[in-house]
Amino acid sequence: MRVEHAGHDITVVGGGLAGVCAAIAAARLGRTVALINNRPVLGGNSSSEVRVWVVGATSHGDNHYAREGGIMGELFVENQYRNPQGNPYVWDTVVLDAVRAEPNISLYLNTDVRDVDAGGPPEARRIHAVTGWMMGSERLIHFSSPIFLDCTGDGLIGHLAGAEYRIGREAGGEYGEPWAPAEADDITLGSTLLFYTKDAGEPVTYVAPSFAKDITRTSIPQQRLIRAGDNGTAYWWIEYGGELDTVHDNDVIRDELWSVIYGIWDHIKNSGRFDADTMTLEWVGAVPGKREYRRFIGDYVLTQNDIMGQTEFPDRIAFGGWSIDMHPPQGMYATEAASKHLHPDGVYHIPYRCLYSVNTTNLLFAGRNISASHIAFGSTRVMATCATLGQVAGTAAVLCLDRQVAPRELDVGQLQQSLLRSDASLIGVAAADPADQARAALVTASSTLDGIDVTEPGEPWPLTADAGIVLPVDPVLTGLELLADAAETTTLVVELHDPGLGQNYVPGTLIDTAEVPVVAGARQWVRLPLEWTPPTARNAFLRLRANRAVTLHVADTAVPGVLSLTHVPPATDPTERQPVLEWKSAALRRRTFCLRTGPTAAYSADKVVDGYLRPFAGPHLWTSRPLATDGEPWLQLAWAEPVTVSRIEIIANDDVNEDLINLPHHRMPFTLMPTLVRDYRIEARAAGAGWQPLVSVAGNRQRRRTHSFAAPIVTDRIRVVVTATNGTGSAQLIAVRAYA
Repeated sequence: MRVEHAGHDITVVGGGLAGVCAAIAAARLGRTVALINNRPVLGGNSSSEVRVWVVGATSHGDNHYAREGGIMGELFVENQYRNPQGNPYVWDTVVLDAVRAEPNISLYLNTDVRDVDAGGPPEARRIHAVTGWMMGSERLIHFSSPIFLDCTGDGLIGHLAGAEYRIGREAGGEYGEPWAPAEADDITLGSTLLFYTKDAGEPVTYVAPSFAKDITRTSIPQQRLIRAGDNGTAYWWIEYGGELDTVHDNDVIRDELWSVIYGIWDHIKNSGRFDADTMTLEWVGAVPGKREYRRFIGDYVLTQNDIMGQTEFPDRIAFGGWSIDMHPPQGMYATEAASKHLHPDGVYHIPYRCLYSVNTTNLLFAGRNISASHIAFGSTRVMATCATLGQVAGTAAVLCLDRQVAPRELDVGQLQQSLLRSDASLIGVAAADPADQARAALVTASSTLDGIDVTEPGEPWPLTADAGIVLPVDPVLTGLELLADAAETTTLVVELHDPGLGQNYVPGTLIDTAEVPVVAGARQWVRLPLEWTPPTARNAFLRLRANRAVTLHVADTAVPGVLSLTHVPPATDPTERQPVLEWKSAALRRRTFCLRTGPTAAYSADKVVDGYLRPFAGPHLWTSRPLATDGEPWLQLAWAEPVTVSRIEIIANDDVNEDLINLPHHRMPFTLMPTLVRDYRIEARAAGAGWQPLVSVAGNRQRRRTHSFAAPIVTDRIRVVVTATNGTGSAQLIAVRAYA
């Protein structure tokens, strides 16, 4: 055995996506980081050892413009390029490459931290060091640093340090949560094992092991969906252990899950009820994917009411959007549904106060162990949300060290701005970086999309159900026209709604209603007499009431900030309606109802310096006219006096409305995000000289690109010239930044 001592600025324990993003964030800000993981691969439940897909605020497409950004966004986009088939081993390499790209990270795999050196009074504990055993290498390593991040999921580090936490469900009266039980208990969500199958191309027999359970003697065949061709997370409901101790009974839970998996496969292969003669097992998990254990106590506990009310916390630092997703304690043996879901009207905010310990002064946490009630945890626990919190925790740790303050004392405004500088996932907060000289520039462009004009009809769309259209309103909505057919003279009823919050895309407050006469005829432009001038830029939601005499037309094109939706009547009690489940975009994804509007400033050039890096009450990006009419669109920054520039950052549009995923769930029709600029050049104009090239980029596939220059440039004009995109018909940029 070898004993070692490792000192770093920051120690991150846990190599799931929360820990990975925390370590990368801190390393990019110049601090040395120890990233410690007790498994041989990174990624936690998303890794090839467990194979749970990474889901988050998009909620499988129920929420719009909600895919996570920042480091998690980079992983999504890179995986889509490298791994469109969703191979779990390739996903492992995407995550590992991202960590190894940061020279400030020291990675310790197969290292199980089991001892924490902490001291101080109960109300102000402090961690001095943690000790890990590196399996296979027989190395006992003592890790010391001024600040520690518990990203273990189970919360072992904080527990050993004496940080306050909870396990189980709070009583409904504690936080006034309608979904909480009447009495508190220690019930948690259970754990899951998954399995993969394949077609061997020839008959394959299967002899079940002795421990396989006869599932026909359980409620499983009657209550759960079993199909021969399903794989992986399609069997998320193979869940057990909610009434046990998720950690201390881990082996008991694993054995029970194994018995059911092999029993399910015996049922599929040998019951005669399935077409599975040539099917065989390809992989069975051995590491239970845990959902829940300790939840630390911070200065704030996120609750069901915060999620459903979309509370706008002043210290918001990330967002979530997965439904509140609760499972019965009996898991796969429950006779009720395997899960129940409660969706807010859009994404919600998570406050910084949920990410540090109320009684341990140098501890931050990220992942499923943050300060949240059991009910709120039902949403925050999913991995893409955990990853965004990891980036926050890693960034906060660096700022605490830089300013020599405890996490509780950190200036949240500074944290928010630091996160925005790194393109992290905040909603409704604008960047205001005083070092960014682009903010003082006059921004112009060769052309701008100054109105929505979708006129090339493709598929006809009979209006047999209500349809919805979301449009940006900036500063006024006027001149609305729809392309429609009418089988007979009729009246089209149209409602104009204000969705309210900038991140919502469902009907909200009714602004106006119009009854529009439509004469019989084909492909006629129907003018909608609706106008709206809200006090600030907003989204408008148009609801077109069903009319079987009317057919709309759908164009095979997408416009930033414009959504086309169809209404699905709720199947539940009308008093429990969840609007995001009623308005579906799947059949209309990347397509738009043919329509025209009056002038809009929603795509103007100055959007690249307005500080918003994500859609919020509008798309917040510059969009050129179609490339067919503006062959090499450019965007220009001009200053009244010359400035010195040594670094330029470009943030392109990676279309966060696309629901990317790391493992098989759905396939995308592309590997490169079509909306990203592919080829571009940056030019500068110096006094007394013409335009000089600074950099030329070909084959870009990233959202954020940074270009640094060895010799600073003195200039009064900089422009970005887009020569090609990855597929979309116009140039689209979210931000251009210039630093001395």
